[in-house]
Amino acid sequence: MGQPVTHTTTRSRPGAERRHFWIGGTWQSPAGGPDGPHSVVADPTGREAVGRVPKGTAEDVSAAVTAARTAFPVWAAADVGLRRALLAMVAEGIRGRETEFAELISAEMGAPLDNALYVQTRLAAEVFESYAGILADHAWEERIGTSQVVQEPVGVVAAITPWNYPLYLIAAKVAAALAAGCTVVLKPSCDAPLNAYLLAEVFADVCPAIGAPGGVFNLVTGSGTVVGEALSSHPGVDAVSFTGSTGAGRSVAAAAAGTVTRVGLELGGKSARVILADEPDGTTVKDLGEAVRLALSDAFYNSGQTCTACTRVLLPDSVYQEAVDLAEEEAGRWTLGDPALSGERIGPVATARQYAAVPAHIDRGVAEGARLVAGGRVPQDRVPEGLDAGHWVLPTVFADVTNDMVIAREEIFGPVVCFLRYRDEREAVRIANDSIYGLAGAVWCADPLRAERFARQIRAGLVTVNNADFSVYAPTGGYKQSGTGRERGVHGLHEYMEIKTIQW
Repeated sequence: MGQPVTHTTTRSRPGAERRHFWIGGTWQSPAGGPDGPHSVVADPTGREAVGRVPKGTAEDVSAAVTAARTAFPVWAAADVGLRRALLAMVAEGIRGRETEFAELISAEMGAPLDNALYVQTRLAAEVFESYAGILADHAWEERIGTSQVVQEPVGVVAAITPWNYPLYLIAAKVAAALAAGCTVVLKPSCDAPLNAYLLAEVFADVCPAIGAPGGVFNLVTGSGTVVGEALSSHPGVDAVSFTGSTGAGRSVAAAAAGTVTRVGLELGGKSARVILADEPDGTTVKDLGEAVRLALSDAFYNSGQTCTACTRVLLPDSVYQEAVDLAEEEAGRWTLGDPALSGERIGPVATARQYAAVPAHIDRGVAEGARLVAGGRVPQDRVPEGLDAGHWVLPTVFADVTNDMVIAREEIFGPVVCFLRYRDEREAVRIANDSIYGLAGAVWCADPLRAERFARQIRAGLVTVNNADFSVYAPTGGYKQSGTGRERGVHGLHEYMEIKTIQW
């Protein structure tokens, strides 16, 4: 992950008080004025508020959509070289202010500082860079018989993003849309919107420098029920891209249905990690300790607030109890800590609403008969010093979980992992796929070809074999109620394209 980030603990920064929106290349007052209603961005460690942003209205949304609509013909006709330059310069702008981005993201949503720098921030810059690279040799047309098939930008894109990986998930939508020739109106989460303002400042520098229209990127903050719904239902929006809960995704799709607007959804998950017993006797697992360590790292990273985390771990009977014992020991190594400081630690749950939901699920698991192996409610001596009011949840491991339990069916979105048994591979496949979700999965096996064969049976959009590396060029997205469409790479680019056939 690189060298630790040095940091002096601070919870205020110039500009954390925001009173305007970024619309059409200028900072504009909300329709209600700069001193109108606002949202307070809470600090999940329980210290003072991080900042505040204006609450947008349908009128503000219309102003942003109009700006994006005005910029669209110019940007759609722009040379690919100009688009590549914009994407590369935005990436450079993020990297040039990466410490500021990381500190702010850590303060907003509680990610430990190293996480906020290496994953939350640098990965976002890498996504912008990836689309600059993809455009270098992208084929926009092909000849099929008597027809010329042409890819064209869909138009104005509404990007609605969550708080768990705020800047990275913004980048996944905005970079792909701009690369396609679309213009964007962004509505970030109310719980982590300040990093989006820093990104708007990057665009404020880049667009004039290369002659791009200011309206290619627009920012309006506010609630999902007001700003999100106004964007999703606006007749001037050609496509909506949403990442969040499955319930909220249904609302976005319903709002967009009235105008038959294209909708891309990346939603919830309850993904399974299957640890396979090795052949020929089927009674051992090579490197079981490493398999368990990776399973917990995946489930606990970012305080368990990762939609693709594999929070159901499936194990054969022959090694089940050994794996549970290893998980109990490994979970005890994870420490709660101030996210503003460097080093390996687990930060707080990001929001008060989520903080209330996670312990409720833990209590439900105990009531259902699951065995609480590690974690649970936080004793006072485990709370980081001086941060008693924070949203702290211990890394939690449940054993003896069956797939009909609520904790195995519902997305908890906290540092909670469930260990389940299976008798043979056929049952493992059945359990892994027995979910309304299909966002991700993982397979651990000494034989990579056998692991690949198993991975092909998992009904999910992203399946990781052993400890494979992540790539921003490869797509991700969901089966079933985990969503529609794909993000990242050339497949993500296609989400923002219309296909036209010209016959002659």
